[in-house]
Amino acid sequence: MTAPLSKQETLSKERLRLWLRMLRVTRQVEAALRERLRVEFDSTLPRFDVMAALLRDRDGLKMNELSKRLRVSNGNVTGIVDRLADDGLVERIAIEGDRRATLVRLTSAGRDAFTIMAAAHEGWVDELLEGVSAEDAHHIGELLHRLPADTGAQQR
Repeated sequence: MTAPLSKQETLSKERLRLWLRMLRVTRQVEAALRERLRVEFDSTLPRFDVMAALLRDRDGLKMNELSKRLRVSNGNVTGIVDRLADDGLVERIAIEGDRRATLVRLTSAGRDAFTIMAAAHEGWVDELLEGVSAEDAHHIGELLHRLPADTGAQQR
């Protein structure tokens, strides 16, 4: 016969179950969003994320700032920006006095395309989470705000 779990062990197990549920739901929603972006817009989630970051900064971002915001490598961002530029959705602007840095910003066509994609994205998320009421969504959001924003900082 096994000994009953302590309060700390029970809490630890519940937190582990919560993490696994959050991970499963996140993966399912992300997979659905990736597929819908691919089918509806011939696009990818990373492209969407780059365009979203650039929309928030209308003056544009340096490539290294964009990488930091998206928490991806400069190489990953460069490839995405290259394809967006080829499609006329972003423009690169040389920064005076800094030959190594480039500013990237959405073109007018990029803003228009992203606006349409973002509206569809919001609708898809709404549909995927239709079983969650506004009150529950707010409450879950509040609970998640209790979690540390930068878990890596806690371990340093």
